[in-house]
Amino acid sequence: MNIMLVTVTERTREIGIRKAIGAQRADIIGQFLIEAVLLSLFGAVVGVGVGLVGSQFTIVGVTPVVAPYSVFLAFGVALVTGLFFGIYPANRAASLRPIDALRYE
Repeated sequence: MNIMLVTVTERTREIGIRKAIGAQRADIIGQFLIEAVLLSLFGAVVGVGVGLVGSQFTIVGVTPVVAPYSVFLAFGVALVTGLFFGIYPANRAASLRPIDALRYE
């Protein structure tokens, strides 16, 4: 969520320009929600990859087993986390007035 809030702050001027030329509230929200979900899914890909590589090692005689449902669960949790923590920054970006966003420096 913090990363998305920083992204909104850094791109305030871009948001103002998009709103000034006619972007709807849903367009702005969609842009930031997609960005948040993609960011969290990228994290899931890296996490699952590290988990799969790590499961190839035997630790103190114990051989880890990866259940296929856990991989899908990891992606599902990442998707929900991206949506949940992306909603507030997306709404904050969409609620900016174009004139205030264009003045922002």
